[in-house]
Amino acid sequence: MDALSTWCELPTTFVPCEFRVKWADGGWEINEARKLRRAVFCEEQRVFVDDDLDAIDAHAQPLVALSCVGGMSERVVGTVRIHRGADGDRDGVWWGSRLAVHADYRRHGRLGEALIRLAVASAHARGCRIFLAHVQQQNQALFEKLHWTSLREETLHGRPHVLMQADLAHYPPCHDPLTGFVNAATRGGA
Repeated sequence: MDALSTWCELPTTFVPCEFRVKWADGGWEINEARKLRRAVFCEEQRVFVDDDLDAIDAHAQPLVALSCVGGMSERVVGTVRIHRGADGDRDGVWWGSRLAVHADYRRHGRLGEALIRLAVASAHARGCRIFLAHVQQQNQALFEKLHWTSLREETLHGRPHVLMQADLAHYPPCHDPLTGFVNAATRGGA
């Protein structure tokens, strides 16, 4: 028993009551999303050495999951990025990548699922006809649960991945991704 618990019977660990999932539109959101990506892909998983930034970041749209206190954004706790395919807008192919959820929040609010849902739904609203992602193999089951199909196994950055495609029929277009949506802070999967 710690000293604080002798004075207060309330839980001493903070859990936000809700999370806002939206397109990043402010400098602090983008900077914090990049910090989170570095923490997950460079420090935790060691996929990249110093930084995971690449040429795609110059034209990708980052999405964020924000923990909220009293309805106000408090911290970036999840992120993903989306972008058009190599042919730009002509072929209707969009990609998602760099899905990351802060380790302390992987069991709150189904943030990974919410980021995937907004990524695909917002691209769908912008003319996406095919949405693809290179998914780390350990996350394949999550994507399959969310109506994604495995196309082929691949190795990227020295790790097993699966090229997967979203079933757009399960992702109605989201025309207001800057507002996004709110997820309650329930305990469950990432």
